[in-house]
Amino acid sequence: MDHVEYAYTYGMDDATVDERLRTSQTGVLSLSKDSDTYAIPLAYFYDGENLYFRLGSTGESKKREFLETTETASFVLYDTEPTTSPDELESWSILVTGRLNEVPKSAHDRFDTATINRDFTPARVFDEAIEDIELTIVELEIETMTGRSTSLE
Repeated sequence: MDHVEYAYTYGMDDATVDERLRTSQTGVLSLSKDSDTYAIPLAYFYDGENLYFRLGSTGESKKREFLETTETASFVLYDTEPTTSPDELESWSILVTGRLNEVPKSAHDRFDTATINRDFTPARVFDEAIEDIELTIVELEIETMTGRSTSLE
């Protein structure tokens, strides 16, 4: 390991973490069930206190199954950016953990259709029929949040 290259990382300040969460649109949410994990790329919305995810699922959704059994979820947001040196990239990541709670349909006036369309990227549909997809808003109550970067911001 004598010749392995390393890049030092530094903690991101709260303002930078907040800005990245407000300006990025997607990350990876990790769920768990017994000893299994399930990680899915998702669009999210950050209101300055909590993260919200818009989940689309059908009747026999693996997402729904894991959502119901996850005690502590992890959400990772990351990116790399070119630097002035052609051989280097700056990188950063944010790791958020917390409890997931489904936002009750009765509270969906907070997330009506116009708000969902404004705050989230368009829902990604794969092989499902649109009318078979149930949209659910899930809140991640933030317990821990850590940001790291390869540069001092």
